[in-house]
Amino acid sequence: MNDPTAKGKGPPETKLDTANKAMPSSRTEAVQEALRQAIIEQKLQPGARLPEDAIGETFGTSRTIAREALGRLAVEGLVELKPNKGAYVANPSLEEGRDIFMVRRGLECTVTGLLAGKLKSAEIATLTKFVDKEHEVSGVDERESIRLAGEFHLLLARMTGNQLLIRYVTEVVSRCSLILAMYGRHRRIVASMSIVRSSKRSPTVMPIVPTN
Repeated sequence: MNDPTAKGKGPPETKLDTANKAMPSSRTEAVQEALRQAIIEQKLQPGARLPEDAIGETFGTSRTIAREALGRLAVEGLVELKPNKGAYVANPSLEEGRDIFMVRRGLECTVTGLLAGKLKSAEIATLTKFVDKEHEVSGVDERESIRLAGEFHLLLARMTGNQLLIRYVTEVVSRCSLILAMYGRHRRIVASMSIVRSSKRSPTVMPIVPTN
């Protein structure tokens, strides 16, 4: 009879054991997403300090996972990492907001150009639902409206299948969502842009129409 306590032997690995081994990555993503939403919804105010130990205690994770999540959010532009001081919620200026929206406009032109005339009817229907939902909450739930607008642009980017473009759009959308929450809807950004007063015209964007 085999001895289960023999050296090199032990109980078979359970699903829980397997999940625990993979948990650090998924936990990091969970903490990252929770902090992202809290920042965008301004539950965590711009300029607020984000101590790793406090984040770890709040989410029941280690400081290492908290540090990884903050590092990822710093890449997105939602968190600022200050040497010897720690992490803080980003506090972008209106000028930075103008810059990021100009980048976003360029990315949107690229995305729509790639998708023009290539989307299926089902994909058009999905996009239409997002637009309808955003219109429903517009003026009623500003935070939800901002979230849906961001999801719409992320969905468009994913439809291109271009992973690098998806990454850039994801980062830009996160920053735009924070800026919109801080300074209001697009009209305030546009109103403050000197480019609007110039004679320059933005590139023409081809309409996105279904292929079937």
